[in-house]
Amino acid sequence: MSVPVTATLITFNEAANIEAALQSLSWADEIIVVDSESTDDTVAIARRYTDKVIVRPWPGYIAQKNFAAEQATHDWIFSLDADERVTPSLAQEVTAVLNAGASASGYRVPRVTFHLGRWMRSTDWYPDFQLRLYDRRRARWNGRYVHESVKADGAVQDLRGELQHFAYRDVAHHLQTMDRYTTLAARQMFEDGRRAGYLDVLLHPPAAFVRNYILRGGFRDGVPGLIVSAMNARYVGLKFAKLWELCSLSTSTPRGPGAEDSNKSS
Repeated sequence: MSVPVTATLITFNEAANIEAALQSLSWADEIIVVDSESTDDTVAIARRYTDKVIVRPWPGYIAQKNFAAEQATHDWIFSLDADERVTPSLAQEVTAVLNAGASASGYRVPRVTFHLGRWMRSTDWYPDFQLRLYDRRRARWNGRYVHESVKADGAVQDLRGELQHFAYRDVAHHLQTMDRYTTLAARQMFEDGRRAGYLDVLLHPPAAFVRNYILRGGFRDGVPGLIVSAMNARYVGLKFAKLWELCSLSTSTPRGPGAEDSNKSS
């Protein structure tokens, strides 16, 4: 028996990506796009591929993705980001698994990122399993600031077909994204009670580089592997530096510019 699937996407100013993403979902029985009031052509492009395009204010990643799933006609959801593409092999595997009688609440898929002119199948970036196929009756999106994910009530299994990820346009875009996400990651760690000191800032970045470049095979990808390993180490360093800063600010007395001079003159 054929089991229908609803594909969901959340978007904001994704005119450069949305068409290719939607084309990769031609196998889905239904496509729902939830847009956060884009100012480019995202909505117009999306409406060429589905009549179920909803525009609403941005409530955050988790709330928006759960809202998208709630609008679906079908219980099985495949969640895709606009900078991702479903490969034909993954589409075939999803259909086959569901039609054979899905035994799990959700399924993780390996995600491969294209960056610096090649598919990166090394470092922390691969296989980068993502839970994207799930039964909304037994699973929901969870998280706070970064790394939102689906939490399933029941078994989760892995698929083999890859999800393609076009995360960064170039190194400059990579750096901009890292700055934003490390700020959010540090904030989440701080609110979870994590603290950072001298050794965290000193030791975690080189350890991350060794893990990425040596243990997880970044060296096999030549200069791109070296750059990604270095960038991943930088990400870790920035995250702990920003966490340290939050810790310091939380224990120090706020002092405005010129406060010291003002005290001296009083």
